[in-house]
Amino acid sequence: MFERLANISVAQIYRFRNSEAYRKKNTSYQPTRPTPIPIGERRKPRPQGRPGFLRIDTVHQGDRDGVKGIYHINAVDEVTQWEIVAATPQISEYWLIPLLERLLEQFPFVILGFHSDNGSEFINYTVARLLEKLLIEQTKSRAHRTGDNGLVESKNGAIIRKHMGFGHIAAQHAEAVDLFHRRYLNPYINFHRPCAVAEIVEHPNGKRRRVYRKWATPFEIFSQAPQCESPLRPGVSMADLERFSQTQSDTEAAIEMQKAKRQLMAGIAKRRA
Repeated sequence: MFERLANISVAQIYRFRNSEAYRKKNTSYQPTRPTPIPIGERRKPRPQGRPGFLRIDTVHQGDRDGVKGIYHINAVDEVTQWEIVAATPQISEYWLIPLLERLLEQFPFVILGFHSDNGSEFINYTVARLLEKLLIEQTKSRAHRTGDNGLVESKNGAIIRKHMGFGHIAAQHAEAVDLFHRRYLNPYINFHRPCAVAEIVEHPNGKRRRVYRKWATPFEIFSQAPQCESPLRPGVSMADLERFSQTQSDTEAAIEMQKAKRQLMAGIAKRRA
């Protein structure tokens, strides 16, 4: 038998090895072993009715010819649904850390928790050091629990995709888009755009479900919370927030935001052409 095998050409051996029968019998596969990263606790946040526990996610504004578009960073408070949107040309450490600092400062109350999915843009030592310096607890989504970050993901569609669409916006426009978010979109969605408030109803059989009977703006939800003054950031008062909410009606704020959005998109289209 060995004499016969000695006369087989190398090409024939490679043909045997490429056959399906050979691969089924001799190829073994090993599943990918995840590398544990000791950053953030893998659990659902427990705000217990307190504002300041954020759900955060990134939204990519498309590719064109292999070139990445801008990224939106969306942060939503779990209790009040207060939402801050920002834009950055990249999600590398150089761009993301200063953006996160500015984003956290736009919330009127002290931030206590920071929950994200397991993406490397947030689960890294640089972000962990920033949150540790600010005394913010970092948590991350659990495996096979797709609803852990569902609040911010629903806002990605209802706010960012609704107003910014799905089309490509080049990274060079990130500063203009971020300015639009700060001046127009964020004030509009927090002071003038009502959102549904979930109410947990428990049935006699023990099942619990959410019903939506109440609609209110994030500012109204926050102002109706007991002792709403206590979680405010230093230098921010309820009188200041109330005064700002009354500078425009809901309709006037929406018209101004839409006008600014049309100007932004027109400028982007002009530079693209």
